[in-house]
Amino acid sequence: MTRQEFQKLFTELTDIPENRFHPLVWIGGEPEIGENVYIGGMSEIYAKGARVVIGDNCDIASFVSINCSDSHKRCIGLMEEVDKQDIIIENNVYIGTQSFIGGGVHIGHHSVVGAGTIVRRGNYPPYSLIVGNPAVVKPGYYMDKD
Repeated sequence: MTRQEFQKLFTELTDIPENRFHPLVWIGGEPEIGENVYIGGMSEIYAKGARVVIGDNCDIASFVSINCSDSHKRCIGLMEEVDKQDIIIENNVYIGTQSFIGGGVHIGHHSVVGAGTIVRRGNYPPYSLIVGNPAVVKPGYYMDKD
């Protein structure tokens, strides 16, 4: 089976549209994705109902979820609607495998999100190292690194 045949069958079975990154990357909605961006297989970029921006020269590893929606408060009866917040990932950001980036996040340029990190609402400055669950931020960590 060719890649094109696989992609066609996969799209028919899952409603996950073809994309320029990998046949097993799920893109929901219309995120703004810059130039020279890598997104690894089994990753999800969900942008329905909010603005999701991924800048140029970003590297998003496999099994990463970038999701603007949070339905937990609706599910337990605290909200009527699903909460949807913008996500901005500036240029030259690396996001490690099995990380989660939620709505309301703004990650500054030249930052690294370590593998398995859960990044929740907030502004994370440029050149930061962001690691853990809950995320710990080391601002300027990469400012003077060679």
